[in-house]
Amino acid sequence: MADTLPSHAPRTAAHALVMAVVTEGRSLAEVQPQAFTSLPPEGQARAARLALAGFRHMDRADHLLRAPLRKTPPDPVLWALRLAVTEMGAMGAPAHGVINDTVGMLKRSQPKFASLANAVLRRVADTLPQDWDAAPPPRLPGWLRGALQNAYGTAVTQAIEAAQEAIPPLDLTLRGTRPDGLEGVALPTGSLRLPAGQQVSALPGYAEGAFWVQDAASALPARWLSGHKRVLDLCAAPGGKTMQLAALGADVTALDVSDARLARLRANLKRTGLAAQIVCADALTWTPDQPFDAVLLDAPCSATGTMRRHPELPLLKTKDGLRELRALQAALLDRVLEPAQGVLRPGGEVVYCTCSLLPAEGEEQIKAALARHPGARLVHRPIPGLPTAWQSPDGPIRTRPDYWPDLGGLDGFYMALLTVPQ
Repeated sequence: MADTLPSHAPRTAAHALVMAVVTEGRSLAEVQPQAFTSLPPEGQARAARLALAGFRHMDRADHLLRAPLRKTPPDPVLWALRLAVTEMGAMGAPAHGVINDTVGMLKRSQPKFASLANAVLRRVADTLPQDWDAAPPPRLPGWLRGALQNAYGTAVTQAIEAAQEAIPPLDLTLRGTRPDGLEGVALPTGSLRLPAGQQVSALPGYAEGAFWVQDAASALPARWLSGHKRVLDLCAAPGGKTMQLAALGADVTALDVSDARLARLRANLKRTGLAAQIVCADALTWTPDQPFDAVLLDAPCSATGTMRRHPELPLLKTKDGLRELRALQAALLDRVLEPAQGVLRPGGEVVYCTCSLLPAEGEEQIKAALARHPGARLVHRPIPGLPTAWQSPDGPIRTRPDYWPDLGGLDGFYMALLTVPQ
């Protein structure tokens, strides 16, 4: 099938993916199922790779397009040009095929811009790959860049931006021992890291449920809760932490407000043979029959720590949404830390984590929660293999995309372990 698939089909699908994200304000993961109805798996993979690359390298493409474009064309045309330049510059695709397919696509959808695209892309192709390599590195949106500079300084912010331009590797969490034939590098904290571009469903052990995909940073918070009997995983979907807890032997209740997102968790539990009680409900109003020994709260957040895996997020996230997210995070913390709510037993533990680089969603959120709940306290519990510099003396852990540069980096996370009075 891959040999007979027309080259323009994945490129057209990639363009459709990008435009759906831009016009609908939804992530690539949300729009992919609708865009891939007519493509075989190979075409779907090619389209997804190109769409991701288009978002990841948008700044470089714009730099190369600035001179040959006299004025900015409509978004559908601009994104067609960006994808074409990215495919030639970052992915090394032959210029002839890329230009022909792009011009053909625009002849069908934006005919008056087809000749412009032909001229612009040929001019850009004449100076590749030199101009691509010489283009300035991408920058985060101004509001986010400013917040990171205030938190970490300019040098660290630039390192984070550089890390997020690289294609991240594939991280797996193993259910038990590594399956025969599954190659990869064992990270110090226990995750198995494979090169990017793997077809997950074709890896040894996939059908047997021997692993699941989970960034090395995302796999850390659940490791604090080994040994607890009854654990509530709040905001659980898509379920990586639920499966970790279940594999550790806990009696897990996985709660999420979205039944659609829980469908993926159910499928992963079935594949891995792990068990959890699944509840579709609002965490702010749901009350358990009896309090839990521990709660893992992976709170909704800006997801700014995952932009290397989701490069479309800078176009979807804005400063305006932070106030609402922070209020929700605080409300969820109050829900689990307040004894009268009946969620956590006396002496129980809470792990709070966000995949955010912003202190407002991490360090500042916990500081405020401790002020509201003076009986709660932070716990310092080392995680085997974790560099000591990533954990503060009072216990919380902060990871960043520029960490482990020689190993391929990891997502940005903040996580804190708290306990409440007996």
